[in-house]
Amino acid sequence: MNIKEFTNNKVIDESKQGQATVIKNDSENYTKSLYIESYGCQMNFSDSEVVASILSKEGYATTKNIDQADVVLINTCSVRENAEQRVRNRLQEFKKRKKDNPGLVVGILGCMAERLKHSLLEEEKLVDLVAGPDAYRDLPNLIVTVDGGQKAVNVLLSREETYADISPVRLDQGGVSAFVSITRGCDNMCSFCVVPFTRGRERSRDPETILKECKELFEQNYREVTLLGQNVDSYRWNLDSNGSPKDGHIESVNFHQLLEKVALIHPDLRIRFSTSHPKDMTDDVIQIMTKYKNICPYIHLPVQSGDTEMLEKMNRGYSREWYLERIESIRRIYPNCAISTDIISGFCGETEEQHQQTLSLMKEVHFDFAYMFMYSERPKTLAERKYADDVPIETKNRRLTEIIELQNKHSLESNQKQIGQIHEVLIEGLSKKSSDYLCGRNGRNSMLVFPKLKGLEKGMYVQVKINSCTSATLLGEIVL
Repeated sequence: MNIKEFTNNKVIDESKQGQATVIKNDSENYTKSLYIESYGCQMNFSDSEVVASILSKEGYATTKNIDQADVVLINTCSVRENAEQRVRNRLQEFKKRKKDNPGLVVGILGCMAERLKHSLLEEEKLVDLVAGPDAYRDLPNLIVTVDGGQKAVNVLLSREETYADISPVRLDQGGVSAFVSITRGCDNMCSFCVVPFTRGRERSRDPETILKECKELFEQNYREVTLLGQNVDSYRWNLDSNGSPKDGHIESVNFHQLLEKVALIHPDLRIRFSTSHPKDMTDDVIQIMTKYKNICPYIHLPVQSGDTEMLEKMNRGYSREWYLERIESIRRIYPNCAISTDIISGFCGETEEQHQQTLSLMKEVHFDFAYMFMYSERPKTLAERKYADDVPIETKNRRLTEIIELQNKHSLESNQKQIGQIHEVLIEGLSKKSSDYLCGRNGRNSMLVFPKLKGLEKGMYVQVKINSCTSATLLGEIVL
């Protein structure tokens, strides 16, 4: 079964290849071309825009034509094994291109870069340079090193780097939605996750730089921003781990305060955020969401498993009961809020009874949609060192299928409840299936498709009455 069908049209491992060409300013002298592909989480796509900004100052314009590129960079993901294999296959294609263009510089960025630097550079000879998530400022020097005939590597992790002073080059010029990173790294140390080892410790970005970036995006006609972090709820500027102001600092900002500051930029700027962690999400966040219409009524709250023993083994920091209490708070404070989640099937030692606990939690919560995967052991993680990956692949597959089928049922039921309602939709562009239709998302993050009318353009808000649906899409018509 193709998992892509059940992820609300967001495919975690999907690449966006050479997304757009940078608009060149008259004052800048672009003499070289950069081609970037991004794989994995939203943070990687955001990082690629930081990379494009850094290299634009060195005379590189981004291109969506790989044949024009002087430098090819691929921003990678190590969260699952199949993501890494897709990148390897793509690097093999680049290696063939270098035979016809020996001067082409091929580099790998992101999480895979840190983890597989030696293999990719020396053993397989697939790349010329390797740069980890905290080393992007060094890319100009790394490229010069490669031009000099040497391989180049920088995968050092930082306790301070946030790229807060860099204005990202938007790779989707003319788009309506943008990602804005508010934290980097992660301190949670979930036993299945490689992110703390590839992205380093968690650090928060200066709120003034976040607000500045969001204001600039609105002025550039973007109408939606997603505040990004591995755990946005733990955002703390000048706050200690207990949430108290650090000595000597007058202003301190936590996540719900930052959320309010961004919402106040303009009522027509939609605000989303991802990802929330159940152990850190407070009622303050939910209450701020209800206060501002432009903060979308949607929370992504990964559960991973419905069994407390499994959650403890995953080092998630909460129990089944704690998670359900957070769901109850969301439903009580903000009844119209959509909720999505992440679920892993077949984690180390998972029994059939524990799998059934996950299914029962899904039935109790009734998620609007979910991202669902089978467990894939990742090197360096606690799970890889401490637990046996002992659930047979056939069992993982079967359990994943059961999870997907149940979620597909719940997604359809959730969408059916919205039939007859009128929703405000931000137009994202033409429907993929027909140029006679437009598409966009409502605040609950549901995709809507509706007939195109004259004068409507992406970036506009319209009122759409929902007439029918599938498990993934709402179908409707504009209400004038």
